[in-house]
Amino acid sequence: MTDQTPNRPMGGRPGDPRMPSPEPASAASGVLGGVADATPMGLAAFALSTFLLSAFNAGWTNGTTAWLSFGFVAGGLVQLLAGMWAFRNRNLFNTVAFSMYGAFFLGLALYFTLVAPGASAAAQRNDLAWILLAFALFNFYLVLWATQVNETLFGVFFFLGVTEVLLCIGFFVDNGQVVRIGGYLGVLTALVAWYGSSGALINGLLGREAIRLGAPLKLRGLEQRLTHRPAAR
Repeated sequence: MTDQTPNRPMGGRPGDPRMPSPEPASAASGVLGGVADATPMGLAAFALSTFLLSAFNAGWTNGTTAWLSFGFVAGGLVQLLAGMWAFRNRNLFNTVAFSMYGAFFLGLALYFTLVAPGASAAAQRNDLAWILLAFALFNFYLVLWATQVNETLFGVFFFLGVTEVLLCIGFFVDNGQVVRIGGYLGVLTALVAWYGSSGALINGLLGREAIRLGAPLKLRGLEQRLTHRPAAR
């Protein structure tokens, strides 16, 4: 079956002209027909992994690195699956965001499993700082383009970007307090992502906006530049 639906915004509002009309819900399952939206699953996996990792960074956990196994499975595998599912739905934003953050958690989990045990604490901090710097740069344009999706997704990637910058600084200068603050903001990021997952799930099931996810942000000049088409010569 070939999906001819246009790119659909990540958790976009029902009735948004860029969203395809919802197909009739199945009476047996309550799930919309066709290929399901990957947004609720991807955001839930991201939120779970981010919460566990951020609780560890905030110093709240007293056990081992419990986030590591969930970094492999939820943050890595499930997000990667969500990204490929979004690719099947021709949703570019979902594809890029879920796939790359799936790669982030898979790479981080592999780093702590294979590389970190043989490295000094200083080397680990330096490695993590550079990894976070790279993803903070990547996250910058996700924040920018999330403004054209909805307010909830903008909140997720805004707080995530601030979290990455704080953790990067904390690891570069070896400041545990900055790392803890980054952990607190990471927990906030996870909560916003869980809210987005919940909203996208129930809105998709009902075919209407039961939980408000917000509209695209109107930034002066940006929307006009994105929608402007040069006149034909």
